[in-house]
Amino acid sequence: MKVYQTSEIRNITLAGNAGSGKTTFAEAMLLNSGLISRMGEVSSKTTVSDYHEVEHEQGGSVYSTLLYAEWKKNKINVLDNPGADDFIAGLASSLSVADSMLLFLNAQNAVEVGAEVAWRYSDRFNKPTMFVINHLDHDKSNFEKTIEEVRQKFSKKAVIVQYPVNIGIDFDAVIDLLKMKMLKWKKEGGIATLVDIPAGELEKAEELQNELIEAAAENDESLMEIFFEKETLTEDEMRAGIQTGLINREMFPIFCASARSNMGVTRLMDFITNVLPAPNLLAAPVNSEGEEVVCKSDAPTSLFVFKNSVEPHLGEVLMFRVASGTIKESDDLINTNRQSKERLSQLYVVAGNKREKVPELHAGDIAATVKLKSTKAEHTLAAKEISWTFPPIPFPEPRYRVAFKALNESDDEKLGEALHRIHDEDPTVILEYSKELKQLIVHGRGEHHLNTVKWMLSKLFKIEIEFVAPKIPYRETITKVARSYYRHKKQSGGSGQFGEVHLVIEPYKEGMKDPSTYRINGGELTVNVRGKEEHDLPWGGKLVFYNCIVGGVIDTRFLPAIMKGLMEKMEEGPLTGSYARDICVSVFDGKMHPVDSNEISFKIAGAKAFSDAFKNAGPKIMEPVYDVEVLVPSDRMGDVMSDLQGRRAMIQGMSSEKGFEKIEARVPLAEMGKYSTVLSSITSGRAMFSMKFVEYAPVPGDLQGDLLKAYAAEQDDD
Repeated sequence: MKVYQTSEIRNITLAGNAGSGKTTFAEAMLLNSGLISRMGEVSSKTTVSDYHEVEHEQGGSVYSTLLYAEWKKNKINVLDNPGADDFIAGLASSLSVADSMLLFLNAQNAVEVGAEVAWRYSDRFNKPTMFVINHLDHDKSNFEKTIEEVRQKFSKKAVIVQYPVNIGIDFDAVIDLLKMKMLKWKKEGGIATLVDIPAGELEKAEELQNELIEAAAENDESLMEIFFEKETLTEDEMRAGIQTGLINREMFPIFCASARSNMGVTRLMDFITNVLPAPNLLAAPVNSEGEEVVCKSDAPTSLFVFKNSVEPHLGEVLMFRVASGTIKESDDLINTNRQSKERLSQLYVVAGNKREKVPELHAGDIAATVKLKSTKAEHTLAAKEISWTFPPIPFPEPRYRVAFKALNESDDEKLGEALHRIHDEDPTVILEYSKELKQLIVHGRGEHHLNTVKWMLSKLFKIEIEFVAPKIPYRETITKVARSYYRHKKQSGGSGQFGEVHLVIEPYKEGMKDPSTYRINGGELTVNVRGKEEHDLPWGGKLVFYNCIVGGVIDTRFLPAIMKGLMEKMEEGPLTGSYARDICVSVFDGKMHPVDSNEISFKIAGAKAFSDAFKNAGPKIMEPVYDVEVLVPSDRMGDVMSDLQGRRAMIQGMSSEKGFEKIEARVPLAEMGKYSTVLSSITSGRAMFSMKFVEYAPVPGDLQGDLLKAYAAEQDDD
């Protein structure tokens, strides 16, 4: 295969709602470039892009797929992405290395939720974006409605470059305003014939071309001067203005296509190579040291690994972009994330599961390698004189959680390994073993996302699992002062066990003074603090331990044992077995036995005294509360608000943001189960939300009673 220079490379990512035609368009690109001899179909599971078994099962993309097409002395690297928001990790990783985005719209449905999600990501990554209105050969297609919604929901700077002449089942022609010609296709599609614009379309075409010329001229002062002087621009001048507008996200060209009929595809490939920016024309990425990494082939070599996957009979495949320099087969590089040496013994250009060896790659190109020792996605490989790294990919936060349990206990270890493999390929699948909850919890983007993970575990790893409702990590604390004591005495022949502990517990508050007098049940207890230990608990909050022993009634060597007993009870609170927090304990009295007292005796006595005092100290269950931010279309605002209020939400504020209403609320985690599914149902998939832990707050009294009963029943069952 030819080695391409930076100026001959274009990196594009295809995005849009499921069913908008991205994968079919990619297939047509490969056909036109000669990489394949006939187009595959998604429905028949024969496309180059959707080649994984899970994608055949689901009938659509689950992973982003790297492809390439050679076109008129250029190489177009193509990243085809899933349309479902549950698999948005693919789009995030693709946008980290692509230079431009083609956003596909199904002309039958205008702007769908997948397009809205993709648009937000293109804005977040600041990528040049153009629209492709597809499925124009369907009898329910509506070009005008689609254009109206694009400008309403995305940008008024979306500019028509092509419009269809005969939309519907007879679609075979568009007016191209750049060439000011009509493009007409034969039934089999492919390269169009350029003919004069019909007289009946000329006035409309001239009007729309003037809009295109004005939009192109606005992006360049020199073009504005030419426009004012000549009142028009040449095709090359329009291309220059469009390219500048694309780079600055001040212009978003609109093209037409019927991907399944291969109509409009070659014209778009021409536009991609002639107008979309080459890698060296865009803003340089900034490394971990705040320096720009310029995309030049004669610079020190650096690669960014953006994706890895495991392929049958090949092992782990790592896909990367050459950020700077030139890489050759068998070059040695340093993994600057792990400071380890890697040899790139094989370099491949990739089209789905098809690979072709290439001897050399220049800055800006995208390719793959295999069998590296310690390199994973988001790692940097670089020449030995480089020590910096590229920043990680900003993947979206998970928003759905469920506990996984292997049906066969012998699969527990295999389950963990399999989930780590799945996480490597999809970083939005996050694995967490909670010692506190005694559950393996998997976080993902939504219910469909984690159902897909379950399918993979069953079909690919032969591990059967069941979903279990994830427990809530409650906390236990107290609201008032309480006093208690416990005498542990055990005699069973020979030395026995004896330990007696008297203590007072009270709520911990930041900045509180050390105790001197306690008022309990109408009486007073004076204590003399002789020692103090403050423990920041791993699960949040504090335990403060005061040694108030006088007269040596308990030997100081037994105090660590008492402390150990307290900590055991803090780790398994008396109310629900949850972690306890924010408690001060003052041990002020007790008794020893000259023979039978030992550490285990005082550990048990301390734990029992603490439990008894806890139950009389106004015990309170605390629940985790999250800040939840919802972006919702205005016509669904009321329904979303009502649902949130039914989840005990406290509304913190409302505002407008980029065509959406933003609701900020504070919601208990216990009420967020399956929220992503419900929100999608309420808004037809058009809303987005994020959540972030903020605090622990008291559970309402009636709910606390229910939790206590549930825990008691659980203990009885055990």
